[in-house]
Amino acid sequence: MTTGTQNPGAGRKGAFRPLKRAWRSALRVWDSMAIYMPLLMMGALALGTYWLVRNTPIFSTPDAVREASHDIDYFMRKFTVKTFDEGGQLKSEIYGIEARHFPDTDILEIDQARIRSISPDGRITVATANRAYSNGDGSEVQLTGNARVVREASTDASGKETPRMEFRGEFLHAFLNDERVKSHKPVLLIRGTDQFVGDTFAYDNLDQVADLKGRVHGILVPRSAASAAGLPTLTLPEPPPAPASPARPATP
Repeated sequence: MTTGTQNPGAGRKGAFRPLKRAWRSALRVWDSMAIYMPLLMMGALALGTYWLVRNTPIFSTPDAVREASHDIDYFMRKFTVKTFDEGGQLKSEIYGIEARHFPDTDILEIDQARIRSISPDGRITVATANRAYSNGDGSEVQLTGNARVVREASTDASGKETPRMEFRGEFLHAFLNDERVKSHKPVLLIRGTDQFVGDTFAYDNLDQVADLKGRVHGILVPRSAASAAGLPTLTLPEPPPAPASPARPATP
């Protein structure tokens, strides 16, 4: 009777076969997943970015610019404001007892105003009033209550003399840079020794033209009589009286 011997190596090989099959299956799965790995990484990156955005704290944004309201943003008392041109020369000077600034219109409301303007050729114009309304650079001024604008006499380079000019009224609208003054109310114009009064008024110094309308009258005084005493003086017309309210019938 022949007896065979058992090979121990064959048993060990048989025991590793399931492990080899499992390893080959894992490799095949990994190879399949490697194809989609870039897509998986991009998806993970997108999800991470979304999570970061959702969980990042939001800092408070600056408040929206508020619309300027017609409220006083600052005021001044017993002040002087000076404006200079590009060359450093004094252009205008504004003085007042009190002033209030409105940011929506950039208007400076001045009590007991005195405004001094100097033109490029050195001519000085002074405006005064109980109240004045000036724009930001002082080039345009509305004067109310005892309004007065005076431009002193001057002589140009050619030797031509320009007489003193003065405007008086309850309302004057002065454009200092353009050397214009106008009013929709009565104005007294004094040029040297001559005087004129009109219901409405407009004056352009560059054109040397004064336009008075309505009830216009004037006085022309020769230079030879300028120093004489007792020269007539014009006055502004009185405002029309307010209409009287009708009398009520007596109650029986």
